[in-house]
Amino acid sequence: MTVRTKPAALVIAKSNGHREDVGQSKMEPHAGIEFDSAEEAQEFYSAYATQVGFKIRIGQLYRSRVDGAVISRRFVCSKEGFQTNSRTGCPAFIRVQKVDSGKWVLANIKKEHNHDFEASGELCPPRIQRKTIPTPRSSSAGGASRTGIRSHEDDSPSDVVDMKRLKKEEMDGIVGPVPEPHKGLEFNSANEAYKFYYTYAASAGFRIRIGQLFRSKHDGSITSRRFVCSKEGHQHPSRLGCGAYMRIQRQESGKWVVDRLQKEHNHEFETPSDLSRTVTVASKGYREEGSNMLENLDLVETNGGLSLVKRVSESNISSNWYTLLLEYFQSRQAEDTGFFYGVEIREGKGMNIFWADSRSRFSCTQFGDAIVFDTTYRRSSYSVPIASFVGVNHHRQPVLLGCALVADESEESLTWIFQAWLRAMSGHHPVSIIADQDQAIQHSIAQVFPGTHHRFSAWQILAKEQENLGPLLSMYADFRYDYETCVFQSQTAKEFESAWDMLVDKYNLRENAWFKDMYRMRISWVPLYLKGTFFAGIPVDGSLKSYFGTLLTAQTPVNEFVVRYEKALEQRREEERKEDFNSFNLQAVLHTKDPIEEQCRRLYTITMFKVFQKELLECYSYVGMKINVEGAISRYMMQKCGNGDERKTVAFNASNLNINCSCKMFEFEGVLCRHALKVFQIMNIRELPSRYILHRWSKNAKYGILRDADSAGGAQDLKALMSWSLREEARNYIEAGAASLERYKLAFEIMQEGRRNFCWQN
Repeated sequence: MTVRTKPAALVIAKSNGHREDVGQSKMEPHAGIEFDSAEEAQEFYSAYATQVGFKIRIGQLYRSRVDGAVISRRFVCSKEGFQTNSRTGCPAFIRVQKVDSGKWVLANIKKEHNHDFEASGELCPPRIQRKTIPTPRSSSAGGASRTGIRSHEDDSPSDVVDMKRLKKEEMDGIVGPVPEPHKGLEFNSANEAYKFYYTYAASAGFRIRIGQLFRSKHDGSITSRRFVCSKEGHQHPSRLGCGAYMRIQRQESGKWVVDRLQKEHNHEFETPSDLSRTVTVASKGYREEGSNMLENLDLVETNGGLSLVKRVSESNISSNWYTLLLEYFQSRQAEDTGFFYGVEIREGKGMNIFWADSRSRFSCTQFGDAIVFDTTYRRSSYSVPIASFVGVNHHRQPVLLGCALVADESEESLTWIFQAWLRAMSGHHPVSIIADQDQAIQHSIAQVFPGTHHRFSAWQILAKEQENLGPLLSMYADFRYDYETCVFQSQTAKEFESAWDMLVDKYNLRENAWFKDMYRMRISWVPLYLKGTFFAGIPVDGSLKSYFGTLLTAQTPVNEFVVRYEKALEQRREEERKEDFNSFNLQAVLHTKDPIEEQCRRLYTITMFKVFQKELLECYSYVGMKINVEGAISRYMMQKCGNGDERKTVAFNASNLNINCSCKMFEFEGVLCRHALKVFQIMNIRELPSRYILHRWSKNAKYGILRDADSAGGAQDLKALMSWSLREEARNYIEAGAASLERYKLAFEIMQEGRRNFCWQN
């Protein structure tokens, strides 16, 4: 076989495995070489690799967003990635790009390998296989003729096994037509349902996988199962996000009934499979609910037919991400000694990735009390499953506390990511976390962050409400008003319980599974049960502004990821620097002569002072009435002038100046409310106690300047905070001092003088 490129041939490979040179020296690949096809580029790179002493594999492909055509391909060293022990994460590759003329041009190349080469004689020349599409055959099943298609969407000419084509006589083992699935169809066991759906799929021309299962919250037994089309999801190029599935639910009688069904596929069918084999293999089934076998098995084609085999964990992260990010992490770690990263290796494969720079780790000591686990990538078709840990800084801006690439959304993966974050943040447990509602996320948070209040993401709650309440909204005109009044207007647990009972009775929702679940999880989404926990003021009906905005999305190309990530990081941190400058150099206008206003202007950032100032001005429109006295504690009823419906109760302890309001604004947001401020006015308090001006909202929060140990939350937290604070200051000092030789000399002299004057203590 002659391996060709645009120039003359390089090598002639003989069948005996030896090579003969054709009078030319080995041609080095370089940017700009042109090929007639991607396969020709692969042949060229294979020939080059054989001469040098390594082997290649087919890497990632990229498709046009307009017509889905392949527009770019990567060919990588066979030791790229970490999925097996023989792979070393080698970064060598070439990437070819299709241009307007129809030619393929070598656009990117990395020649450096991180392993020894094999002797050139030990490498057999690559055997390039061409894919052929078999001629479609007609099938008598269903009386229709379908065109056979490849079982994998990848256009690469290797590592592909086409579906075996069946002759008409091979279908004769099935007696009678395979019935169509429909809602209400009943089975004696989940195993029986699985065999039925697999047989139906084989006769129709598609394949199935075992999907999600649901367990009873009482005894853990399986109550529901989903069987999905093999092209469901987007975790692999061959998957197209097909929505076809069949769900079965266990009844009290022990039977299993089809309760949900989606028959429509978004792809062409394959030629029907060998049903005689299908029934034989599927009849083996799986062990019943006492086993987790179905959760980890796939039905795959083997030489002898079809077999159930253990499913290898699939990763949403394509292999070239590991090479790219590990190279980036190593370069960052050389510059930033506090840079932290981790890669999970599972079954010899690279899985989840987590990283955080020293700035993020330092920020966690100040702003890690309320965090958002942002998984925006889940809301659309994605190629970059990036999740981020985000906090709220002293200017109410989003601040990055770490990033992760999520290999899969299993409890195992999420637990690893949360544990990696915890290690990076020196064991710092947040007070609260906002994350999605999924059971895997709930379990992982409960395991890694015990005691942390998990609040469900607003976007997911809204989506679930639209999905489950849609019929009720169309049937009953009053339902939305009753529902929102119950959820958002209830002021006490007793009020909520009463309104919820009325709701389920009025609209006959006692047996509604979704309503039961949401009631059980009410502390994670109902405002009444959230307002007593610190969430840094992130609204219950909203979420924190995306940290990366439009710069970094789930569709960001791999080759642009690092540049965009760094750009977004710099933009956000520049915004923070501007607000820092404004807070130290500008002053907000005072609107009253109250000494408390001047006190807070001096301490708060401009943003937080405006939040406080609004509450202070509003307190002038309230009247307070003392309704109860118990020792040193007085209770006041606060009512807004002209609005008799708005009433809050404030308890004030005159002995220690402790104050508590039923609106819980201070507990939720960390700023005193108008009702509490009104009581301070009534009691002629001229200065707020320091505990009511949180250090995290102050001008000095970013720099970690502490008043006392109590403000850090304990001895262990104080030590971590002091270490990170000094480290951050030292880093800034070094950067400023290394800007020029003159600055270096001055910085060094100042540091020596400081060391001489500093009193070191053991």
